[in-house]
Amino acid sequence: MANDAATGNAIRVAPTEPGDRDDPVRAVLAAYTHDLSTAVNDTLTTFLTAEVESLAQIDAAIGEFAAAARDAVLVGGKRLRSTFAYWGWRGASGGSESLPPVLPALAALELLHTFALVHDDVMDDSATRRGRPTAHVALAAQHVAAGHRGDPDRYGEAAAVLIGDLCMVWADRLLAHTAVPPARLLEVRRCYDQMRVETIAGQYLDVLGENDAANWSVDRALRVARYKTASYTVQRPLLLGTALAGVSTDAPLVAAYTRYGLAVGEAFQLRDDLLGVYGDPATTGKPAGDDLRTGKPTTLLMLARQLATPAQRRALDRADTGPVDHLAELVADTGAVARVERMIAERVGDALAALDAAPVDRTARTALTGLATAATDRRA
Repeated sequence: MANDAATGNAIRVAPTEPGDRDDPVRAVLAAYTHDLSTAVNDTLTTFLTAEVESLAQIDAAIGEFAAAARDAVLVGGKRLRSTFAYWGWRGASGGSESLPPVLPALAALELLHTFALVHDDVMDDSATRRGRPTAHVALAAQHVAAGHRGDPDRYGEAAAVLIGDLCMVWADRLLAHTAVPPARLLEVRRCYDQMRVETIAGQYLDVLGENDAANWSVDRALRVARYKTASYTVQRPLLLGTALAGVSTDAPLVAAYTRYGLAVGEAFQLRDDLLGVYGDPATTGKPAGDDLRTGKPTTLLMLARQLATPAQRRALDRADTGPVDHLAELVADTGAVARVERMIAERVGDALAALDAAPVDRTARTALTGLATAATDRRA
């Protein structure tokens, strides 16, 4: 057992993977992250059970709809955002505060994440997520099975948008259960609202890029990564943690977390771009090559166009007609994959440099070091 400093919050050491004992970073993550995920999942389950029961009293069909939203939250997921928020809080508080009062805020991030995923899958017309049918696909299948009238695909998309909306409302409601002083909760809410605004701004840029690829660039692709992904995956969760701990927004720790979060968040999205083309669908839970088929202007594809020879660029322009495997090889041949790998390494290095100067204790520093690697050097 390990204790969360003076509060005595017991954290059970989770089973380690081979090699954990030889790697102190992985050992700390194995010791802490498992039980944090369990605590977040328990918080979500208790909250969502009551919410679904309440909605089921209106109409049985609404209960089924709410249950589908609950399942979208509880099935799968790394709990990465709540983990970053926890370590942001733990690094700021030094373990001097009890964990249960802040768990609703950590868990609310997972509801917000589900909102973003469900809407993103509708906008991208994605068929699978985490190895399962996406919400709109599953709902369309239910429409067909029930023998309803109308277009099942249109129904699935409309119902999925409502699931995403419900998850955002649930996130707001759960966040309000955070048991910290009112002035501190107000600062938490300000950070949370800014995170939502930035996420939606980044998502709009992502949609615009797909419809205006001719005017896109590497810089704009990175801007999408910064606001669509980095903000609500790493940077703002960390800052939410400092707000939960009552840290002033002009504190040195906030500046260090901001730099670290932006760097790790961008690297996370760059890795996602690579996995979207070269990842194993059995591991990622999503088909490979969709970005190439649609010509989505990711940083990877923008770099490939920038580095390509005229012949390679012509082949990239025919992306929607060529075999995906051939296009993936073509992108790699331009040098874009190697360039993205260097960009990831550079950002991780910058994040660790920011962490070196951050006023956090050894445990939080070790965990955040490990998270920077785990979030950016992954297979799913």
